[in-house]
Amino acid sequence: MKDKILVVDDEKAIADIIKFNLEKEEYTVEVAYDGEEGMEKVHNSEFNLIILDVMMPKKDGFQVLKEIRAEYNIPVLMLTAKEEEVDKVLGLELGADDYITKPFSMRELVARVKSNLRRVDFGNHQEIPKIIESDEIKIDLDKYEVMKNEEILDLTLREYELLKFLAKSPGQVFTREQLLEEVWGYEYYGDIRTVDVTVRRLREKIEDDDGEFIYILTKRGVGYYFRR
Repeated sequence: MKDKILVVDDEKAIADIIKFNLEKEEYTVEVAYDGEEGMEKVHNSEFNLIILDVMMPKKDGFQVLKEIRAEYNIPVLMLTAKEEEVDKVLGLELGADDYITKPFSMRELVARVKSNLRRVDFGNHQEIPKIIESDEIKIDLDKYEVMKNEEILDLTLREYELLKFLAKSPGQVFTREQLLEEVWGYEYYGDIRTVDVTVRRLREKIEDDDGEFIYILTKRGVGYYFRR
């Protein structure tokens, strides 16, 4: 079955050319030209990935992303119109899995789409149950879920992939550049602070609210590692 992608962008020319190029790659693509229409399509159909513009009428991309994350765990690739760190960081903090800055090449966009879809597909086709446990945290690689005290945590795709990658090599320190390459899965054009934002969001979900980190630890001046 073909992967189904939703493109939400009020610039019709951009949305249509994205649709054209993704359909050339044999994806099924639907388009919405504002945030409200985008959410209607999300509610009425199933998508494997959403490409979401930030600046739109009626509902901007951040509001749409909040609504998506309240109900769905679909990978979301944000389109930002300018090189402003605040837009990128806010999108990541709200749960975006990836972002790309306009203007962008279709080759780069298609590469990012394929990378995000590969990771979803990999997670959905684990054949042998595998579980990583550390105190209260249980990572079920077969079910593609993380539990704390037997309660399933609501992680985005990227948060899950980062936690899984670190937990598979407890005690090993990875630089931000290494994590971008290994977890994001391609030559990433973004800022290495993307890793810091994702780690912060992940810690908010898996760590206790006492100011002390137990699971994801920092090696000052180097990077991050999962506890032994």
